[in-house]
Amino acid sequence: MDVRTRYAPSPTGFMHVGNLRTALYEYLIAKSQGGKFILRIEDTDQERYVEGAVDVIYNTLKTAGITHDEGPDVGGDFGPYVQSERKNMYLPYAEQLIKEGKAYRCFCSKERLEKIQSENIGGGYDRHCRELPQEEIDRLLKEGVPYVIRQKMPVEGSTTFKDAVFGEITVENSELQDQILIKTDGYPTYNFANVIDDHTMGITHVVRGSEYLSSTPKYNLLYEAFGWEIPTYIHLPLIMGKNEDGTVSKLSKRHGATGFEDLIKEGYLPQAIINYIALLGWCPKDNQEIFTLKELEKAFSVDGISKSPAVFDYDKLSWFNGEYIKAMTAEEFTEAAMPYYRQVFGDKQMPYEKFAEILQKRVVKLTEIPQMLDFFAELPQYEKELFVNKKSKTNLENSPVVLKEAYDRLNALTEWTHDSIHDCLINMAVEKELKNGTVMWPVRIAAAGKTVTPGGAVEILDILGREESLRRLEIGLEKLS
Repeated sequence: MDVRTRYAPSPTGFMHVGNLRTALYEYLIAKSQGGKFILRIEDTDQERYVEGAVDVIYNTLKTAGITHDEGPDVGGDFGPYVQSERKNMYLPYAEQLIKEGKAYRCFCSKERLEKIQSENIGGGYDRHCRELPQEEIDRLLKEGVPYVIRQKMPVEGSTTFKDAVFGEITVENSELQDQILIKTDGYPTYNFANVIDDHTMGITHVVRGSEYLSSTPKYNLLYEAFGWEIPTYIHLPLIMGKNEDGTVSKLSKRHGATGFEDLIKEGYLPQAIINYIALLGWCPKDNQEIFTLKELEKAFSVDGISKSPAVFDYDKLSWFNGEYIKAMTAEEFTEAAMPYYRQVFGDKQMPYEKFAEILQKRVVKLTEIPQMLDFFAELPQYEKELFVNKKSKTNLENSPVVLKEAYDRLNALTEWTHDSIHDCLINMAVEKELKNGTVMWPVRIAAAGKTVTPGGAVEILDILGREESLRRLEIGLEKLS
């Protein structure tokens, strides 16, 4: 049997990293076994529907590189792939169960159900309508009394199912309520529609978060009621976030960005996010950490999924991001960095290839770029105390002397290149018997107006050019005088 997995998100807003990991694992399970990955939009909960959320789903999967083989936008043999377009197919299945004595119509009013819940009779619904006489059912139907359709759940024994990650799990049937299959508005409940859709679409592997483990017996009892083959269940460990006190709790916005689009806006690369999320709950057979999506397709296996919760570590994600940035070509880096360059320089043409040289090995997140380069656009206001640096052995007495000598030598250069600037300042240090840092520090402070810069004095002067460099060194000399 061909492996078929599905990602069935509800269009209720942004794509949480937990949802994205589910989609990724479903994709990898299918691709690692030569199967198909299906996208299905579950939009029957109209109260939670968010305008534009379907586009978020499409855009996220596309940006992440997760391509579905079947779906609303690409079609397939098992459509339609939008749940609201399938709404007429669910009721006949529920009515089939009624005819077979496996489900029943429940006419209980909202008030009665609330009263039962408040009194907590039997821990839930009291099955009042489960054995109504046929004459009573006919009378209520004739009067047009609203009803739901409930499944007759077993009241004795237990239900056992096997999960590929958590093994065998048994639930006492006495804990299960007669679940609603069709609501009063004729729409199916999430669980019922899920089972019908998965079966009719030939889904072989159902992947979801471990928080849904307790719902699985309900799904299984539906499969058994219809006499259908039960799919392979793969429940994923929770994703946790670190709290300020050192504890962990389920990942939420208080821990930081939790949406794919938000992480992209923070300067993380899509491929770095996908690589990191793949390792949140899955362990490869070797110590490899950096994977392309194609490599993940080959390496992924269900037996590597952990039962233990995974902790989302933003520092680790940043490390991944930095590694991906370093691995880019200069052209790729420039293309990715261009929106951030424009924040600083607008449409002004700059030596972007030189920016790549000084930034690529230092940048962890692309959003750091504007702050790292802002001094190139405009010399910031700074105090002369920045010229004091113990490590470079500079102070307010020797800095003006060193800076004046450097200025004169640089001003005398016949060509302004990285190598000529470098040789000029290094030769000065040798001739004056100074540490390289004693020469470079005052020049760098005068040129940049800040102590932390990408690149040193030579790279900064090279990028600024002769005229602007000398102008800034003159300003530095004025401050020191």
